[in-house]
Amino acid sequence: MDARRNSTKEELKERIAELGPWFQNMEIQGIKTAPDHFLGDYPTFKWKGFRHAVPEDLEGRSVLDVGCNAGFYSFEMKRRNAGRVLGIDSDPHYLRQARFVAEQCGLDVEFQEMSVYEVGRLKEKFDLVIFMGVLYHLRHPLLALDLLHDHVVGDRMLFQCLQRGEERICDLKDDYDFSEWDIFERRGYPRLYFVEERYASDPTNWFIPNKAAVEAMLRSSGFVIEDNPEREVYLCRRGERHYAADPPPHL
Repeated sequence: MDARRNSTKEELKERIAELGPWFQNMEIQGIKTAPDHFLGDYPTFKWKGFRHAVPEDLEGRSVLDVGCNAGFYSFEMKRRNAGRVLGIDSDPHYLRQARFVAEQCGLDVEFQEMSVYEVGRLKEKFDLVIFMGVLYHLRHPLLALDLLHDHVVGDRMLFQCLQRGEERICDLKDDYDFSEWDIFERRGYPRLYFVEERYASDPTNWFIPNKAAVEAMLRSSGFVIEDNPEREVYLCRRGERHYAADPPPHL
């Protein structure tokens, strides 16, 4: 009996290795998928810092996890009694990992290969949309937020984005004269830092905002910030988009 159990565990280790590399460290039957992650036990340690912002019992609510990677947050929502949970990602490598974890852990979560720019194809609004760790990898970040707002966010959105630069936010008027230059030099003015080549050895890091820019972009796309439970993490409610913002194209 012990020999068979050990054999099964070795087979599981081999399968996890075959599906690597893993960006999300998860535990499957006592085996970690990314035990040497450069961030540590990621994203578990991150989740512990803001999990109180999500209801312990989601009471069958629908969840969409955009840029789900190997499905960590999708699985956490299912464990909190969510109803339909759908994870989407544009990378088939991560989706293979996610489907494997779902099968091994017995969690009823659906996964589809799809980018954030294609969410209109779902033709469905979700009670909770998770959009974490994706925005700074996009060449069209405001378009993505607009598409999420118009097509899939029915109530709440859990959002996270890498931030750099000033963390303070300065007070701004609604308008400034064309001759005003100094305002753009003030610390705490909303800024997006454009990465032409790489940041952290990743060529898909394009725009890295400061805190003021993140919050301004969320508001501009029609999201009302209800909570900032941890640095970089926001719980938002769907509101009205900025009066001057054109509706996003149907992609």
